[in-house]
Amino acid sequence: MKVNKIDHICIAVKDLDAARKVWEPMLGKSAPDDAYIDEPEKIKVARYWVGGVGFELMESTSAEGDVAKFIEKRGEGVMLISLNVDNTREAMQEMQKQDYPFIGEARSFRDCEFTFVHPKKMNGVLLELIDYKWTELQED
Repeated sequence: MKVNKIDHICIAVKDLDAARKVWEPMLGKSAPDDAYIDEPEKIKVARYWVGGVGFELMESTSAEGDVAKFIEKRGEGVMLISLNVDNTREAMQEMQKQDYPFIGEARSFRDCEFTFVHPKKMNGVLLELIDYKWTELQED
């Protein structure tokens, strides 16, 4: 599997507005470069571009959401690291042959697909593979 780059890093937070006040001065930003709500994933996201890599603050929109469950179990902090690949499904097939366990199937996001590699295989890190092209990426 060819990894193009680190796509993004996600920080799970309880309060997105409070987290923005902490992180934006550190990142040299006054607002997110991309802010959105992903209803299927039950998250509200503030994404910042830092050297071509996404840095995301994520708040759960539901007590049943994965971010809320993560915070309940582990507290706020780094929730996942995402790697950009050319094709998520092809990467999954290749890595499954090498006994990498995935959590569910490929899921849709904007004009791409993503999936998660189980953290038990990845030294406790939830790893995402995503094939988004990021044509809207603004370099710093």
